[in-house]
Parts: sequence; C-alpha cells; structure tokens
Amino acid sequence: MKALVTGGSGFIGSNLVDALVARGDEVVALDDLSTGKRENLDGALAGGARLVEGSITDRATIDGLLAEFRPDTIFHLAAQIDVRRSVNDPALDASVNVVGTINMLESAREHGVGRFVFSSTGGAIYGEAETIPSPEGVTPFPEAPYGQAKLAAEGYLGLFDRLYGMSTVALRYGNVYGPRQDPLGEAGVIAIFCGKAMSGDRPTVFGDGTQTRDYVYVGDVATANILAAESDFTGAINVGTGRETSVLQLVEALAPHAEGDFTPVFEPARLGELPRSALDVSRAESVLGWRAEVSLADGMDTTLAVARATFA
Repeated sequence: MKALVTGGSGFIGSNLVDALVARGDEVVALDDLSTGKRENLDGALAGGARLVEGSITDRATIDGLLAEFRPDTIFHLAAQIDVRRSVNDPALDASVNVVGTINMLESAREHGVGRFVFSSTGGAIYGEAETIPSPEGVTPFPEAPYGQAKLAAEGYLGLFDRLYGMSTVALRYGNVYGPRQDPLGEAGVIAIFCGKAMSGDRPTVFGDGTQTRDYVYVGDVATANILAAESDFTGAINVGTGRETSVLQLVEALAPHAEGDFTPVFEPARLGELPRSALDVSRAESVLGWRAEVSLADGMDTTLAVARATFA
C-alpha cells in the first residue's frame, strides 16, 4: 500500500505510521507540526517513511504532494482537536476540520486515490445519547463545535461517495490513549493522570468524577484504520471497547503507582461535559473483523512506563 497519513506526526497518526511501516507499506506523513512532533516519527523515518511539512488548509501543498506521491489510500487524521478551543473559535475549528477535509477529498478525487479513511469522533458526535453503548444509528447531538464539525465532515464523505463514487469510511473513535499522548497537554485524561502520578502531583477531577468514557488503546485504533483501508465498507464505524470507565476508577487504578499523594482535587464540572459515553462496536466486529485487544490495565501500564521515562 502507498499511504498518505495526514497528521502523521501526531499522537494517533505517528502510531499508525509505525504500524504501516512495520507492514512494509510506502508511507508519507503530512503534518504542519503545530501539535505533532517530528521526533514521534524517528523510528518510522529510519524505516523508510517520509515527512512532508504542510497544512491541510493549503490546497496547493496537498495537490503537489498527491501528484508526486500518488497514494492508494489517504488516512486523514489531521485536525483541530481542542474541544475548548472549538467553543471559543468555532470558525477556526471549521476551517480546519471541515474545509481542510474538503480540501483532502477534492484533491483525492482529482488524483485518483482509491480509499479515504477519515478519523472522526464518537462521543463528541453522539452527545447525550439515548442509547449507551451508542450504535452508529443513534441521533447525533454534538455538544461542541468540534463534534459538529466532525459530523459535517462525515457528511462530505458521504456526498463525495454519492457524487463521484469515492470509497470513503469514517472511524468514530472513543477516548484514545497510549504512548505519545502528551501528559502535559489539555486532552487525554489517562496520559494527564499518568503524568501527574509520575511527577508527584495530585490529579484534577472536574465534577464528581462519576462521568464515564470508552477508553481505547492507540495500537488497536491503528489496526482498525488498516482494516478499514482494506475494506470496501462506506459510512461510519465506531472504534472503541463498548465499556464505560469513570474518572474516579482511573484515579483508583493509578493511585498505587503514584510517586506522591494521588487524592484527587475536585473542580467544578466543565460546561458541556457528557455524563456518560461508550460506543457499540458490533459494526466494527461484523464489517472489519476488528475488536479492541489491549485491556485498559495493560494499556495504562504502557502509558505509565512512558510517563515514568518522561519524568525520570
């Protein structure tokens, strides 16, 4: 496979690039390095991958790259990922997550790309869903511009399928965690809590901590992307575990590994935060033959080991 991975130096993107390189695929990562890190690709670059610095909002860069590389498949992960920033500046969020996706679709169509795999979101699209775990057919109720933009981008995937016969699929992720997620960042509670545990700081819990999420390991997400690329299914597919885990359960699991007092500091609940979220993954099992293989305990152990090295 000749694969282009947008957002390829980011947390999920770089793990996907690694998986593709390990298969022997020819891979180019496109990233503007605004949040991704070049060092995330050190191993992949040594293994033959290539990094092109550029933005999905720059159509000329995209067209030039696709004309030169001629990928079979595009894995589109580049995005504005900060939910709070999307609330503060929804136009910026849409310019990247909607218009940027349209740029990629248009260029893919013009250059004959065979398969377009889009990284979407589950919980941020479903909102306070009527059914949990939530199947793909529930009525979407996004609670932030980020989720609304991802839903709009999915609509364009379907449109390009109907208009031009493009082969597209949207993967709706649960809460992805694992190596290379920034423990000092604003998103990714497992990475943040692992960082706090290793630095001797106490974790901050917003609300009462009973809110739940569906935590899925990044290696399993990379596998789902590759299987989706090899499938001809069009539409949306949930990628999660189907299991709910509360914030307080994460604190309890990490406390024995903490370097200091790990009693949580409670802060007021954040506006728009969902009380519960989990994804029904039966479609992924039936059409991709995929299910999450890494348990939360094992995935957290790996994430803790990375945090331990970071704060050593």
